[in-house]
Parts: sequence; C-alpha cells; structure tokens
Amino acid sequence: MHTWPVQDAKDKFSELLDACIHEGPQLVTRRGTEAAVLVPIDEWHRLNHAARPSLKALLLSDVGRVDWEVPPRGAASRRPVIEL
Repeated sequence: MHTWPVQDAKDKFSELLDACIHEGPQLVTRRGTEAAVLVPIDEWHRLNHAARPSLKALLLSDVGRVDWEVPPRGAASRRPVIEL
C-alpha cells in the first residue's frame, strides 16, 4: 500500500485515484500520522456487505442471538401475597 502525505494527495488527487483503482488501497497521512485510506469501490462494497447483516436478514434469520431459559408453561411460580 502506497503512502501519500495529505498535501500530495490534494495536489495529485487524480494520480491517487488512479493508483487506488489499479494498485489497490492507498494510505493518506497527516503530519506523519495515518489519517485515511482510499479503497476501490468494489473493495468498499465487499467490506461493507461483510461488515454486518441487514436488519431484514437478522429478522428473517433462524439463528437465536441469546440463549434464554424459558420455563415450561405452568411451571412458573407466583410471588407470595404480602398483607399489610
């Protein structure tokens, strides 16, 4: 991955974009500190899709998210009544 100081990235944005498309992700630094990464759109779509399922997919999923113990019907006990 090639590193671009922010000033070079601004001055040569079309070169940065071409490098991203042809070579892959490009790192942009600000004052020597990593600040951002420019990635090709196909890579972005792949990463975004793999990051988390949609709400629709979660709701339609048959996989449980929590293991709750639900007592059998009629087995729950009631609280005792406290008279004042």
